[in-house]
Formats: sequence, C-alpha cells, structure tokens
Amino acid sequence: MIDLEFFYGKKVLVTGHTGFKGSWLCRILLNAGAEVTGYSLPAPTKPNLFSMADLGKNMDSIIGDIRDVEHLKKSFDTARPEIVLHLAAQPIVRESYQTPAYTYETNVMGTVNILECVRQNTCVKSFLNVTTDKVYQNNEWHWGYRENEPLDGFDPYSNSKSCSELVTHSYKNSFFSDGSVAISTARAGNVIGGGDFAKDRIIPDCVRAVQKKETIIVRNPHSTRPYQHVLEPLFAYLMIVQKQYQDGRYADWYNVGPDECDCVTTGKLVDLFCKTWGEGASWENRWTGGPHEANFLKLDCSKIKATFGWKPTWHITDAIENTCKWTRVWLSGQDIPAEMDRQIKDYREKMQ
Repeated sequence: MIDLEFFYGKKVLVTGHTGFKGSWLCRILLNAGAEVTGYSLPAPTKPNLFSMADLGKNMDSIIGDIRDVEHLKKSFDTARPEIVLHLAAQPIVRESYQTPAYTYETNVMGTVNILECVRQNTCVKSFLNVTTDKVYQNNEWHWGYRENEPLDGFDPYSNSKSCSELVTHSYKNSFFSDGSVAISTARAGNVIGGGDFAKDRIIPDCVRAVQKKETIIVRNPHSTRPYQHVLEPLFAYLMIVQKQYQDGRYADWYNVGPDECDCVTTGKLVDLFCKTWGEGASWENRWTGGPHEANFLKLDCSKIKATFGWKPTWHITDAIENTCKWTRVWLSGQDIPAEMDRQIKDYREKMQ
C-alpha cells in the first residue's frame, strides 16, 4: 500500500508539526529520509510530544502562525516543498465555542493561505488537507457517513473544517483543474495514542487521572466515536500523497476510520483503558456541562479501501495497549523516541 522509501530525499512541508499528530508524522518522515520542514505555532501543551520526540534538531522547524500569510510565503519559498501535508488547525470542539473567530481564521483562512502558497509555486506536486470526521452534517445516524454526504458541521470547529474542505474543493477546481498539483482531503476519525496532552480529550484525561492516581471523569460515556490509533490515519495520509504524486487520478476526498467493530462508546473506550492500565484505575460518569457535541458519529471507509486496498491495522485494543505502553515509558523517564520508533516499526510489520 505504501512504500516509505518513496519519501527518501523528498522535500515535505508539514503544517501543524508541533502538535500531537504532526509530531508522530514528522517522526515517520524523518525515519524515512525525507527533508522535512515544519510550520506551526509553538507546541500547544506542556508537556508536549514535539520536544519529547527530539524532532527539532533533525528538521527545519519554523514557528509561525498559519494566519500570517507573508511569513508563511517566505517559509514556503525557502522550503520549496514537493509534498505538503496541511495539519495546522484549532482542533478542539469546546474551545471553538469560546474562540469562534480565531477558530475560523485559523481553520478557514489558514487553508486559503497555504493553498495560495501552493498556487504561487510550481514546486508542489502533491497536497493533502487533513480535516475531520466532523465535517459532515450530523443526523445522528447509526451508519457511517460517506464522502458524498453534505458538509455542514454543527459547532464552530466542525463547521470551520467543513469550510476548509469547500475552500480546498474550490481551489482544486479553479486553479489546478489541469492536474498540475494533485489535491486531496482526508477526513479522519478520533485519534488516540501516546503523547497527546490536549484538554477536553478522553485519553489525555485518562492519562492525567492515572498519573495523579485519581478517578477518571467521563462527561459523556454513551457517545460513539470512530476511535483509532494515531498511526492509522498518518500512514493513510502518506499513502494518499504518495499515490497521487505518482498518479493524479488518485486525488480525491477520503474518509479514514476504523472498522465497525472499533467504533465504540467513550465508556467502552475508558473501560479498555482501565483494564489495560490496571493499578485499580476506574472512572465515573460526571456531566460537567458544556455546549452541544454530537452523540453518534461513524465513517464509511469503503472508498479508501476500494481505491487503495487500505484497511485498518490495529484494532481498538491494540491502540489502547500501545497508548498505555507509551505512557508508562514517559512516566518512568525512559526513551520516548525509541518507543515511538518501536511502535512505528511494529505497526509497519503488522500492516504488511
């Protein structure tokens, strides 16, 4: 499905490289021998995976705001990337209710700005905009949303990502209809894994609780989400940018999510975490209030499976197990980069 040797010597720009997903992605690319440039705000959490993963000394890490189009253009002109993976975003639903204007500026105009850089440079051959499973108009259906469903996210975060999709579609049709740049979007499910320290995410909440030996607080145990380990969508992203680089006919819109058996409730996810962690870990249901969030969300991933022969590699139990392993390495002060490389290697071996 994917040949990481393809990325050897390739110039790759990753926006949002200091975030959770961006850090794992850069680790994969650097191991593959790519020449990686990152453009992002400083790491959004303390602690953060970017510094733990020892990435800064091995890549060109540019600290900048995706809304700052002049700085972005200068960085782009210097990097001259062949491949662009756009991950920079304000990614938290509840935060988007508090800072809606900032969320739209970052997620919509940030997409416009990076696509302007692509439009004004001939170096780029493959572009991927990473969005979310939440771009769809959510009808609380008990079946997965397909790529041709209406895009109309409810909350400011989800809606801004719907807009980001539409911006990408417009640029593709208006400026790259000749196929000069292969452009896709990827709509991934909820990702989990070692090194996520964000607020208002269930696995980071679990980690913080067991670190303090406290009960895990779950605000909505009955919500269903397409949970998957972070390596699942990242390898799918790399597969898409590789395949469309080699053949522009693969440029399209793709859902990236788990199989039906791994779309679980938040309560089931936390049960798995507590069982895997042990040490008396437990949780309780405590609604703490807050704005609207979808209760039921699934993705239909038939398209990416049929197009590329892709399929998920790690089930939800594997995802939780590796998240706990990474967390124990961190809490015991052991080698984080080595643990990341071990998990990447194990994932690749099982994938093949």
